[in-house]
Amino acid sequence: MTSRRESLLNYGILILFSLFALYPIVGVLTTALADPGTASGFRLSTDFHWSNFSDAWSQGHFSQYLRSSVIVAVSVVTVATLLSILSGYAFGVMRFRGSTALFYLFLLGLMVPVEAMVVPLYFDFRDLHFFGWSSGVSLLDTYWALILPQIGLSVAFGTFWMRAFFLSTPRSLMEAARIDGASSWTTLWRVLVPFGRPAILTMTVLVFMWTWNEFLLALVLVSSEDKRTAPLGLAFFQGRNTTDFALLAAGAVIVATPVVLLYVFLQRHFIRGMLSGAIKG
Repeated sequence: MTSRRESLLNYGILILFSLFALYPIVGVLTTALADPGTASGFRLSTDFHWSNFSDAWSQGHFSQYLRSSVIVAVSVVTVATLLSILSGYAFGVMRFRGSTALFYLFLLGLMVPVEAMVVPLYFDFRDLHFFGWSSGVSLLDTYWALILPQIGLSVAFGTFWMRAFFLSTPRSLMEAARIDGASSWTTLWRVLVPFGRPAILTMTVLVFMWTWNEFLLALVLVSSEDKRTAPLGLAFFQGRNTTDFALLAAGAVIVATPVVLLYVFLQRHFIRGMLSGAIKG
């Protein structure tokens, strides 16, 4: 039993860390609503200027940047989630020769940082074309240059994540499905995927967040303004407004809003997915 003093101490520590976590968020929000032209950050104001968001939206061309981020993020999340479920099922449930070595090969995608791959990717995409090897349209400065590498990076993590989930799944579920005559394909999509919805949604949120916040690949592999993603567009917007902290904060809020909304919408499933491994393990 937890004593009253221990409970108060636990709540006090949680409240203290919550204040530390919320302070920068509140600071950015209050700065975004401060007087236009504010030259200092984290400024409280009694007069809220909601027009800062519309000004930042129009001046920063965030409609184009958000559209590019949505195209890239949705494509990466959709393909990476599908491939991760299939590969995680193969490594976690099925038995085949060389599975261990092949799984460790997948894990190389988690060990090699993006900074080590971005320069080789640049030269590969420069020489790789849609129509033949010597003619056609280069993959540089296209959405493919942002989608394909991030699919590879996300599938590496997704395979590791889904394999751990399938390994912790009760074998009785799969045995019952086999007794009923279900094939491996039916067992996966009719039994295991509905059962693992929290884990899959958690992986989806993480992949979406990482893809949305990716900056280096967009900086190196695209140059057209209409292909810039939201974080890259925010960096260019910052270069044009180095002294107006109100507009900068408003732009940062605009860029961060989709990730926050997705997390809030899937918060319950996200927490269940994060805790399921600890509970089952």
